[in-house]
Amino acid sequence: MSDNQVARWVGGTPLGVLVRLILVSILVGVILSALGLDPFDIIHSVERLIRSIWNMGFDAIRWLWRYFLLGAVIVVPIWLIMRMANAPRGR
Repeated sequence: MSDNQVARWVGGTPLGVLVRLILVSILVGVILSALGLDPFDIIHSVERLIRSIWNMGFDAIRWLWRYFLLGAVIVVPIWLIMRMANAPRGR
């Protein structure tokens, strides 16, 4: 394969793709570690995560609802203003 075909197949230069894969893998590893997932014990970690979410119950729903409302107070009016500003004008 020529260099162009390899670059097209992997989505960029092989070294660049390798560096991006390494960085994304580290980022995902940090996130999974923060969630309590362990690569050597992934099944039990997922089970613990689901159980802890289940145990939070309705407190988690109330928590999400409050953040949703807090964000929607800002996001929805800005969205409406943007939609009206970009609306096609009548002839």
